[in-house]
Amino acid sequence: MKIYLSRPGVFSAAGKNAEELWRSLLNGDQSGIKRYETFSGSTFFAARIDGSKLTPSSGRFDMKIIRIEEAALDQIGSIIEKAKSKYGEKRIAVCVGSCDNGTEFSLAGHRKYFENGAFPEDYSIEMQGADYVSTFIAEKYSLKGPVSTFSTACSSSAGALIKAAELIRSGLCDAAVAGGIDIASDTTLDGFASLEAISGSITNPFSKNRSGITLGDGAAFFLLSKEPLDKSVPEICLLGYGESCDAHHMTSPDPSGVGAKKAMEKALSSANIKPEEVDYINLHGTGTKFNDSMEAMAVDAVFGAYKVPCSTTKPVTGHTLGAAGALELAICCMAIAENLGKNEAQLPPQVWDGAFDEEMPKLNFVNKNDSLNHGRIKICLSNSFAFGGANACLVIGLGTE
Repeated sequence: MKIYLSRPGVFSAAGKNAEELWRSLLNGDQSGIKRYETFSGSTFFAARIDGSKLTPSSGRFDMKIIRIEEAALDQIGSIIEKAKSKYGEKRIAVCVGSCDNGTEFSLAGHRKYFENGAFPEDYSIEMQGADYVSTFIAEKYSLKGPVSTFSTACSSSAGALIKAAELIRSGLCDAAVAGGIDIASDTTLDGFASLEAISGSITNPFSKNRSGITLGDGAAFFLLSKEPLDKSVPEICLLGYGESCDAHHMTSPDPSGVGAKKAMEKALSSANIKPEEVDYINLHGTGTKFNDSMEAMAVDAVFGAYKVPCSTTKPVTGHTLGAAGALELAICCMAIAENLGKNEAQLPPQVWDGAFDEEMPKLNFVNKNDSLNHGRIKICLSNSFAFGGANACLVIGLGTE
């Protein structure tokens, strides 16, 4: 069964919709990344969304994460309503990847508790529930199908998209709202700093000079369905997917890349395609020493002979954690849609200092203003490799092929 993807609803510091994001990526525009000071007094580079660009949400709890989520969802609201009209509210699932749990309200609430011995009157423990980012969607669109939240760190929304596809293929539903939302809160920034994982400058993935990640806010959502419902975009399908868990360490990946390799191989097998058929790889590429090294080895092991064009887009978007898988799949969708009918294709360039790490295999990074003259982009692969070795890989392509 083919699983069709609607146009993506996207909101990030690099663009408030998919088209803006695509332009930022092609230009290597890092203006959405700025330095911020957290409540601890530490300062970090982060791709945070300007709160002045957000409007109050319709949710029961109006906080930044829900405002960003709703801004992305509104871009595909008409397609969600179309699916509801066609299939019924009980036949549409909700699957969301996220790692935040209402930190904006919980921190303020706990400050008041320690000051006054009581929480504010408008505080509810439900604000800190991992499920609210999914419950909000079900409430907003009056959906009655399965509602699930996935929190496997950086692979959360990739896992949510996979589960959405499995629900449709199983016959438990006919469509699903799926994607991810996360924010680079003060808690998250200070937490990653405690792991010595944050770069002192904007992230520089795969360089011998890399020194860590740059975090960011972001949301990306799709309507997945068993037939094409969005006539405004090409028929792009989720062709296949693969997951693995190497469980090497709580935060560090298996340095051999065996888990990442297994996820990519499963995705290719699931899609019934060969490595040489992939036109572009969106790398996980966080900029940390071990993650970049293991991913380079894994990609080289699977695709080495074919030198597939690849890049990581996190130096422009920031690492959006639980939303990264969905946001980067949206970028892959744009890579296919924006290059249809063109003799030369343009892809997001690798934004870095160009200093290859000789200890890693050399990948075929896309350079700025590169034009690929082999024709249109038909198949893309997106990697998401998370804490604990929770690996996920998605493959998409034109459904008309």
